[in-house]
Amino acid sequence: MSDKPVPVTGNTATGNAPSISSARTDEHVLQLWLRGKSENSRDAYSRDVAQFVSVADVSLRDIKLEHLWSWDEQLSRSGSAVSTRARKLASVKSLLSFAHKIGYTDFNVGAAVSLPKIPDLLAQRILSEEELHRILDQARTPRNQLLLRLFYASGARVTELVTLQWKHVTRRSTRDAVTGQITVIGKGEKARNVLLSPSVWSGMEAYRQSEIEAGFGRPGDAVFRSNKGGSLSRQQMWRVVKSATRAAGVDKDVSPHWLRHAHASHALDHGAPTHLVKETLGHKSLTTTSKYSHARPDDSSGTYLDI
Repeated sequence: MSDKPVPVTGNTATGNAPSISSARTDEHVLQLWLRGKSENSRDAYSRDVAQFVSVADVSLRDIKLEHLWSWDEQLSRSGSAVSTRARKLASVKSLLSFAHKIGYTDFNVGAAVSLPKIPDLLAQRILSEEELHRILDQARTPRNQLLLRLFYASGARVTELVTLQWKHVTRRSTRDAVTGQITVIGKGEKARNVLLSPSVWSGMEAYRQSEIEAGFGRPGDAVFRSNKGGSLSRQQMWRVVKSATRAAGVDKDVSPHWLRHAHASHALDHGAPTHLVKETLGHKSLTTTSKYSHARPDDSSGTYLDI
């Protein structure tokens, strides 16, 4: 990005912090735009923008529609999935909109660019219960067994389990059973509490006891730790899921998010209220949750045809 200075409108002479409209360079605009976003979001947005900038090779103020169209065409020719193209374009559009909003650019050229429509392929990413349990049975260690079961039982996102610590795990007792819950920190730093089944809770208690015996399991320790003592990374969790999937003989490109899809779909199949699935998974609206019902309908008008 260009580092050419632009007039500073903030009152820096008096020591006051400059206003948001005092962006001086493209890089400064980028840092202002990323401020407040989660670490994972900052990393993803930065990569997308860096890729676009390397292709356009102009400053934000000189970007034209042709630069965006050319980049999209290049992404398409390279074989990028429609969802990937849409995400990358959305990142750049968001930055350009922000730059215009704070007065750094005169026009928001990104507003004229439409995102490619993403086909709804959710049905292809939902595992059957038989496939799901085959995968769960392939865990090689107690840690990986609990990780796989918790992905499915809680419907948590991979980032939410990366940051899960023992202080987020709480024992619950009722007249009928002893169980517990976990508190996960979701998108927008919103916390939600997820009640676990007695069997999953039993596995978690047994695993924590083994962690305590190994010198871990303290409130601030990661529930799913690496051999070095810190939390497993997103990539390591992906590898656990991929390894179990291969061992189970499931010929699908399963990721941790597939277990979240399975949670939603299977829970609805077994009669869980839609609003409860919404709250458990942290969906913003019932519309998102309802997609799982549409992905695997119980009936179709085609079944009423004489054919």
